[in-house]
Amino acid sequence: MQVIARGVSALQPERDSVVKELGLAGLQLWQSLSEAAGRGRGEHEMALLFTDLVGFSAWALEAGDAEALELLRAVGDAIEAAVLDHNGRIVKRLGDGVMATFASAQDAVDAALDAQDAVGTIEVSGYRPMMRAGVHWGRPRKLGGDYLGVDVNIAARVADCAKAEQVVVSDPVIERIDTPGLNIRRPKRLKAKGAPRELRAAVISRD
Repeated sequence: MQVIARGVSALQPERDSVVKELGLAGLQLWQSLSEAAGRGRGEHEMALLFTDLVGFSAWALEAGDAEALELLRAVGDAIEAAVLDHNGRIVKRLGDGVMATFASAQDAVDAALDAQDAVGTIEVSGYRPMMRAGVHWGRPRKLGGDYLGVDVNIAARVADCAKAEQVVVSDPVIERIDTPGLNIRRPKRLKAKGAPRELRAAVISRD
């Protein structure tokens, strides 16, 4: 399988509905299938960021395509700006979210927090989107311009455990960032299928 969902700019007007775009759940299924073809880890360590919107699909069904597309474009612009400002690279867009990579865990966390702030200022037809994000540090397997494997799957599950307007990071990320000025809740074991039993994750925010 190739890219699950393309960027908002690539959406075609004839699409039946933007809510048919696959998000984080679809990504997790894709990662599970991908591991059969390339299980393990790659050569280079990096930070992996995943984002998506909580409650977007239900709102979009009521709001309609025009408003949903307007919101997705605004959210996409906000997240992309935060990623690029912190030296990141957007690997793929996943309907209402993105996957991005960073050479620095600090840059990934800063980008996630900046994106959270920027998305919080967006409003379309009285609706304010609620983003969640997850950051994990690992060695994903590179395949062309994409990444797959164990650490990508873990990163997606770190994001999946975040609630609306939360940024969650794994222990390996916390070990690699400057914590002054940050509020890090007590890490808890990541209870997700496929995650190592010893892996912990914590909600992080700015003071």
